[in-house]
Amino acid sequence: MSSDRLIGVDIDDETLGASGPDAEHERRVAIFDLLEDNHFKVIDKDEGPYQLNLSKAERRLVFAIRNEAGEDVHTFILSLGPFRGVIRDYFMICDSYYDAIRTQSPHQIEAIDMARRGIHNEGSELLAERLEGKIDVDFSTARRLFTLICALHAGQTRAAG
Repeated sequence: MSSDRLIGVDIDDETLGASGPDAEHERRVAIFDLLEDNHFKVIDKDEGPYQLNLSKAERRLVFAIRNEAGEDVHTFILSLGPFRGVIRDYFMICDSYYDAIRTQSPHQIEAIDMARRGIHNEGSELLAERLEGKIDVDFSTARRLFTLICALHAGQTRAAG
């Protein structure tokens, strides 16, 4: 098995605490999916497999990366500003999708789902671009990380609202 992968993800409850059981469940599922299959490598470091600790400092997501022994490898700070629009659009289309499931035809549901996947892909591509040169991820891993970022954001939004 490759050493260029994540073997653990921890969320800092002080700065990214879940707003309730639903948000916590979303996070657990996103982490499970991410750990199940991923490609994650810190550029210019051969210290994997990696453990990732996510926290928030102001409006930035902090990726504290450690090796398997728990030693610090790299800390990367990701501004969430560029993601605001795509995350907002993603949540709006998800709301439309869940509403459509109850009231729309299968054809309409499929069209909304295609739009939802397109926005998710857009967010995943943006994340891969923002990590470029620092952390190497494949597209599937970028998708799973974007899902986790959305789950973290959803918990924060609900907690504030």
